Amino acid sequence: MVATLADAVLLALVHRAFGAADGRLRTGLEFTQLSPRYGVAWLVLAVLYYVRMEAYLGRTLGTMLMRIQVVDAVTGLPPGLGKAAVRTAARVIDGGCGYLVALVVVVNSRQRRRIGDMLAHTLVVRRP
Repeated sequence: MVATLADAVLLALVHRAFGAADGRLRTGLEFTQLSPRYGVAWLVLAVLYYVRMEAYLGRTLGTMLMRIQVVDAVTGLPPGLGKAAVRTAARVIDGGCGYLVALVVVVNSRQRRRIGDMLAHTLVVRRP
């Protein structure tokens, strides 16, 4: 959960930078509504961040911070593009109610896996 929060903070900072570039940045901590062009660009960047980082390194900056890694359940290697894309797409489900869905599933699953990991056949493991 801490890794997810760290990645969310990073993506929020990028969102804020996009808001500044879009000329829509407000003072304070409120959420900045991006124009469609900047909103789509931010979404694409966020998806690519998760897919590319997890596919090739098995790690995002948040998981690096927590010293955990996503691996293919069979090979133990980083999952590759297809499996990373499935994990990322499943964030729509896992992220329901502020990631409460993921928390409930992880706590109740045999290998402590979220839905994205089950669908992609991946595991999250500790790394030095």
